[in-house]
Amino acid sequence: MKYDKPPLSIESQVDRLIARGLEGDRSLMIDRIRAVNYYRLSGYLYPYRISDSDSFRAGTEFEIVWNHYAFDRRLRLLMMDAIERIEIAVRTQLAFHHASAYGSGFAYADLPLSLPGLNIQECTSLINRIRNEKLRSKDVFVSHFNNKYGDQHYFLPIWMAVETMSFGSVQRLFKGASSQVKKNTADYFKMPHQVIGSWLHALSVVRNQCAHHGRLWNKELGVKPKIPRARDYPDWHNPDSICNNRIYAVLSICRYCLKIVAPQSRWPLHLMQLLDDFPDISVQKMGFSENWRDAALWKTLQISDD
Repeated sequence: MKYDKPPLSIESQVDRLIARGLEGDRSLMIDRIRAVNYYRLSGYLYPYRISDSDSFRAGTEFEIVWNHYAFDRRLRLLMMDAIERIEIAVRTQLAFHHASAYGSGFAYADLPLSLPGLNIQECTSLINRIRNEKLRSKDVFVSHFNNKYGDQHYFLPIWMAVETMSFGSVQRLFKGASSQVKKNTADYFKMPHQVIGSWLHALSVVRNQCAHHGRLWNKELGVKPKIPRARDYPDWHNPDSICNNRIYAVLSICRYCLKIVAPQSRWPLHLMQLLDDFPDISVQKMGFSENWRDAALWKTLQISDD
């Protein structure tokens, strides 16, 4: 089918929403949709539509929809803050243990010996990606290394290379590393490496979603992280087991990891404050249980001014 819908003016877009039952001040709606694309807001509008219809349920107000958008924006910033700290810790641990295992900072480029978890095509793709990330880097340490050692070394030592890699590359490097390197890296987080591997995949996807300003509220995760087993990690199942297909699962991962990476962080309180600031937001649509604040995972907060 050919797509032949013509472009609409901002005013016409707003009038169409009003005609479909969305209530609110027209001039305010025009101002906000002029700044935020209609299709960016559509994900927040969708839950208020009548089933099998373009019309909205009676009483659907634009301001309520806008509050969901504002909430989600702040949630993304909190998520990025947590993921940054976790990502840096993973880079540090992975570089150290990989170099220690092989006695060289350059072993990661020795294919496929140092990346047994990937096939040769995946190895080659990853190394090409790491090479290109190095070439694009404008960091002074990269220029210094090239000027001093570039005649002998095409690749950076891994403790430098991880600082030029995207989180996606770091996640793939972890996936490809030997079982022992993965175990040693995961031991820092007191988790099996299979669990940490799934967490890194999920965190990488969510980070990219946040970087592109994607919606987190009321969205099913495309990559579902593993939830630790109840018999080994009861805090993850007290009082309720965590469902791994909504953003609460990733928030729980961040909470757990930050206990280790930044135990004095106020990040959990910032999350709670955000939810308190938007009491009308349905947290159940994000996978929260009704009594999530009583969960063992969120208890015993040690707080500083960070």
